[in-house]
Amino acid sequence: MNVPDIETFARGLDKPPDSVTVAVGVPFPHLALAIRAFAPLNIAVGAQNLHEEDGGAYTGEVSGAMLYALGAQYVIVGHSERRAYNSESDMTVNRKTTAALRNDLRPIICVGETAEQRQGGETERVITRQVFAALKGASPEALSRILIAYEPIWAIGTHRAASPQDAEAICRLIKTLAPNVPVLYGGSVSAQNAAELFAQPDIDGGLIGSASLDAGAFSKIINIAASQAAATI
Repeated sequence: MNVPDIETFARGLDKPPDSVTVAVGVPFPHLALAIRAFAPLNIAVGAQNLHEEDGGAYTGEVSGAMLYALGAQYVIVGHSERRAYNSESDMTVNRKTTAALRNDLRPIICVGETAEQRQGGETERVITRQVFAALKGASPEALSRILIAYEPIWAIGTHRAASPQDAEAICRLIKTLAPNVPVLYGGSVSAQNAAELFAQPDIDGGLIGSASLDAGAFSKIINIAASQAAATI
């Protein structure tokens, strides 16, 4: 909920190298300002949510058509907080994914298990269910525009990132379920652990949480990702 001053934040960022794609997901009221502020840095802007319908009697909701008209390019779908606090089901996530694609937005679909599910040995079952549900009905062309972010719920905001090996194992699983779909890792990613996480072969990038609110830390993470991308070319 705490949003830094957008223009000051943008001025504090290094321009990302061409070897990486960077997008920031901002709350609805800040979208227009963010699009202007980040354009000189070639940083794309996305929303943190969207409504599953393009129009109708949904006062207070924001549609994919509205986001596209503003100039947003990405949208986060099914974040764990939306699932938990707004009761978003797997079906809701699928509908929102479809709405994003219908409006030429690239959805970043979040999947992840709770601490209880992890302790109960249910991680793979939960991830498989969420991935298949989110992608149900997606065409091959649509799949080429989707990203999936593995965000273990027990790691979000706790400073307890999954080990690189554990994160890699689940990201590899996701790639077997959704071949050719880029997979990001999110969950207490920081400038301290980004290099080890991004070095894993099936982790294509990060969904950065609190570290993205600090321009210096965010720039470091971006540069780490760029260095890793250069090392794998």
